[in-house]
Amino acid sequence: MSSPADFAENETLRSIHHRHSIRMFTDQEVRDEDIRTILDAANCAPSAHNQQSWRFLILRDERKHALAELVSHRAVDFPRSASILMRMAARSIQGAPVVVAVANTGELIRNGAELFRVDGELAFDFFRTMEIQSSAAAVENLLLAATSLGIGSVWLGILFLMKREVLEFLGEPAGEFMAVVPLGYPAKTTEGPKKRPWETLVRTLK
Repeated sequence: MSSPADFAENETLRSIHHRHSIRMFTDQEVRDEDIRTILDAANCAPSAHNQQSWRFLILRDERKHALAELVSHRAVDFPRSASILMRMAARSIQGAPVVVAVANTGELIRNGAELFRVDGELAFDFFRTMEIQSSAAAVENLLLAATSLGIGSVWLGILFLMKREVLEFLGEPAGEFMAVVPLGYPAKTTEGPKKRPWETLVRTLK
């Protein structure tokens, strides 16, 4: 079986293996140059028909704190397990020097019929799924690029429970996808959870 040590000389694979969620950050600012580099990598992700129907939103200072307050305020409205994760998410947003949110624009959903002869309900599901897949790929590029620069990140998936409110807060209410990713330098050295061996997750079909 392959191990992370086998990829020590491959920078891309090294970043993939080292990436894990960082939820606590130092006060060190993330340089604008590094944010541009990270977003350029995100923008290089594959997208359906190269439509790039995503939007990157950079939150700092008052806007970042306002999002943290929104999440913290809404946490009490969810069951205990979700509420705990919501409060953790709010703390990560509050403590990060910068937060990048990603939303898709709905453009492919609206205009996809011009690219394919797909009608009705199937068309909506088809183009919606392609937009979500594309934007998710962009977020993964974002996370890996941050890792390669020594910058920690966490994809706050729990915020999907209040997706519509977050999208409205961001001024991007039209899309079907939303991700919120705090970025910053890790407050302490940590390791990610142990992954199941890939060999146990594979079926070979002949």
